[in-house]
Amino acid sequence: MKKEIRPENIAAPAANYAHAILTTKETRWLHTSGVVPIAQDGSTPANFDTQLTVIWQNISAMLKSASMKPTDIVSVTTYVVPDQNLATLMKHRDTALDKHKAASTLVIVASLAKPEWLVEISVVAASK
Repeated sequence: MKKEIRPENIAAPAANYAHAILTTKETRWLHTSGVVPIAQDGSTPANFDTQLTVIWQNISAMLKSASMKPTDIVSVTTYVVPDQNLATLMKHRDTALDKHKAASTLVIVASLAKPEWLVEISVVAASK
């Protein structure tokens, strides 16, 4: 149903992600909005590491509600404000995906919709 595409005539990915994921017929799709670091109680953590924890917990809850799991994620798009630790960002992504590779895009932005938000992540997942 999902297959990583690894062309031999292009450089390998720069980190633990896939250049492309091919999906086949009879697939259910889940597209999230940009998931922001708002905890269930409505609060926003102050630090980047905890914001990432909250975002990935929220994504996990969305996947579970759709009867999906992290390994069903085929694409991750991350928006992050400047001066954040990208190694921390990748560590959280890799942990959340349980070493599963998905197509991944990282966009550095001047700011997000609220000044306290340091990161926003959207995912696309595919499952039978």
